[in-house]
Amino acid sequence: MNNLESVNIYTDGACSGNPGPGGWGVLIKYQDRDVELMGGELETTNNRMEMMAAIMALESLKSVKKVNIHTDSTYLRDGITKWIIKWKANGWRTSTKKPVKNIDLWKRLEAVTALHDIEWHWVKGHAGHPENERVDRLAGIALTQKRNTNV
Repeated sequence: MNNLESVNIYTDGACSGNPGPGGWGVLIKYQDRDVELMGGELETTNNRMEMMAAIMALESLKSVKKVNIHTDSTYLRDGITKWIIKWKANGWRTSTKKPVKNIDLWKRLEAVTALHDIEWHWVKGHAGHPENERVDRLAGIALTQKRNTNV
């Protein structure tokens, strides 16, 4: 996957109640453009929204890219880069033999990550990182819209 165009993706998820209404936000920085995406669900969790942000960002790419994903979620980063290998080997069970939570999204994320050359970067949330603050606001807007429309 040499000579691929590079794209930087920033993701965040939010939830009120956990479970409760939630939102996700994405910022895609490609060449000289910024693309924002956001969405939400009425009944969800923070972890699901973190995952949906990454999934929706990657699914929006029109061709194979060299992707740098920036997230403040260690659950997302560690899940897709470390834990998923053991979960699959254990028949989608955790080390305590319990079913893996969010298996539907882990499988979807695994499929879409296989299409790209991806590096995962953790950023500290709510620490003044401009792009992380921007996607946090998008996730909050999506959460509020979902809560207020109730659809």
